[in-house]
Order: sequence, then structure tokens, then C-alpha cells
Amino acid sequence: MRTAHLLLAAATVSLAAGCRGGAGSEPAQPVPHVTPIDTRASAEPAVDDEPPTPRPPKQGDPEDGDTFEGTAGDTDKPRPGAQVAVLRDVRAARHEHYDRVVFEFEGDAVPGYHIEYIDKPVRQCGSGDVVELAGDGWLSVRTTPAAAHTDAGKPTIPFRERKLSLGVIQEIERTCDFEADVTWVLGVSSPNRYRVLELSKPARLVVDVKH
Repeated sequence: MRTAHLLLAAATVSLAAGCRGGAGSEPAQPVPHVTPIDTRASAEPAVDDEPPTPRPPKQGDPEDGDTFEGTAGDTDKPRPGAQVAVLRDVRAARHEHYDRVVFEFEGDAVPGYHIEYIDKPVRQCGSGDVVELAGDGWLSVRTTPAAAHTDAGKPTIPFRERKLSLGVIQEIERTCDFEADVTWVLGVSSPNRYRVLELSKPARLVVDVKH
């Protein structure tokens, strides 16, 4: 009977040791915590298509209170042989005695230009399509040699037409960007006298229309 008790006790100890793992076995490792990662593609950033905000006159511009006689006739200043000037900005603002439109080009040279009041219908170059432009007068500003696009064909000005609420200028629209000819037409409430200025650093062609 004593021998049976000893054998039963030995079996119990062996079974308990087996439940804990044999000699030399590695203790159980804790499960590591894993932070999930979002692998979805992020959304595209919003693109700001708004044109540049009109800026105050730069150094060298006439003062707001400066009046001028101007002209209602044609203004012609060709520059044959000049390099093509790339248009980089078009902006407009109201001043005390006139509205101003600024055409800013790369570099320090303004291209040649021809400015005149034209009759309706105003048309797109090339296609000849009629352009509906606000106002009772239409001042054409043609610059050449010039371009309003990159070598890859991407427009350098993010808008083609813009409604305005100034003293006299009601709308501006590009009617041509073809074969080194860039033309914008200013729709005005009245074909008032205008003046033309050339400014540098950067090159700017400025058209002021009297109120």
C-alpha cells in the first residue's frame, strides 16, 4: 500500500510539471501592441484658382490724386525684333480719378502695343466668335510680341474674363493669345479718355481710364 501511495504522488508531481512546461522551455511572451496605420491615399490639396488680389501702386507709379488729360484716340508703339514677353499677371483697381489695369510681364521689357477703342461686335481672334462684353465702350489693348501661356501651352493667367465693379471699367476679357499676339478688351461704361504708362522692375504696361 505504501508503494502505491508513493507512485501516485510521483505521477501527480510529473503531471503538474508537464502543465508548467518542461525544463528549459521559454516562458510565454506578451503580445505586442500594434498601432494601425491608414494606408489610404490622402486627398488632393485644394487648388486656389482665384486671380491675384489687386495690389496698391508700386514705387514709381503716379499718386492716386494725379489727374491726366489722356486720349480717346489710338496709341501705337511697335517694337519690331523684340523678344516674346510672357504675361504673368493682370490686375485692376479703382483709384480716386481713374480705374487702372496693369499687365505685368516677365523681365524688364514691355512688348510693343496698340491700344484703341473698337466697335461691337468684339470677337475672338482666330475663331471670330462674338464676345459678349459689358459696357458702352470697348478699349482694346493688343501687345506683341507676347504670350499668355508657357512653352507647354499652360495659361499663365488663371482667368480669361473677369467682371469688375470699378468706377468705369465693368469687365476685362482676353480675346487673343495666338502667334505672339495677346489682346485684352476692357469693357467700360463710357469711352472716356485713357493714358498709357510703362513701368519697370518688373515690366508693366499700365492703362488708366478716367472716371
